[in-house]
Amino acid sequence: MRTRSRILLATLVGVLLFSMSHSAQEVRRITYNNISVDVVIDRPNNTFVDVLVAFHGTVASDEQIIPAAKNTLARVKEITARTDMMIVSVAYPQEGRLLGDGILEAEAALLWVKHYSRKALKRKVNKIFLIGHSQGGYIVTRLNTMHATDGVIANAPGPLNLVYRCGLEENGQVPQSAVCNLLRQTYGTTTANPSAYMDRSLLNFTSGHLSDILVVQGMQDSPIQLFSWPTFKQQLTNCTTCEDRQFLEIANAGHTALFDSPIGISAYNAFINR
Repeated sequence: MRTRSRILLATLVGVLLFSMSHSAQEVRRITYNNISVDVVIDRPNNTFVDVLVAFHGTVASDEQIIPAAKNTLARVKEITARTDMMIVSVAYPQEGRLLGDGILEAEAALLWVKHYSRKALKRKVNKIFLIGHSQGGYIVTRLNTMHATDGVIANAPGPLNLVYRCGLEENGQVPQSAVCNLLRQTYGTTTANPSAYMDRSLLNFTSGHLSDILVVQGMQDSPIQLFSWPTFKQQLTNCTTCEDRQFLEIANAGHTALFDSPIGISAYNAFINR
């Protein structure tokens, strides 16, 4: 009996120590200024934390946004060398909405983290970073023109140029997408109304960046992305109203360069640890 008791006690202690050393994860609906959005939160046990607010890429339907947010959280956690980072992965909506309209929920999530997360999550927040992949990179780049944080990481941000991308679809050169179909239903073609498409393109958000930004681009990404990448990079480089901009082009990597390349991972960790 004593042996059994000792084994049981040792097991309980082991479980307790394991749970104390690992983070807790939850899905939560948050609200800021009457705008609600679901987020996936990964909390370390540290009292003092830095926060990564993460944004996933494009999905086909809103049924996929929470799985996409969970996957993005897992990938961000995978490449983050620190264990004291809290990650808030935002399941911003996309289905049936014009590209860029999800910025409302994205902004609400960021402001909730800034103003409410300390009390709601019982953590003392030091620094707040934004990180996004693909359309998530588009979101964080736009947010950087709206609110200051401690730094922004954008991997393969886009769409960069919707006039070019949706024009290719109209000409039958590439398959049609839900993004361009919805824009066409709303604004007409890129030929008839190019300004409406450009207003929502990331090329329209290359000034007034309020925080330092690291932009990672794999040079084996899609031709559509790479066609406008030099223009985007040049416009952001030329900005006279922006904080520091860093560009990392990775020659042998594709759309997920930040997560797949040791060079990208190293640059990312150096950036958040400055």
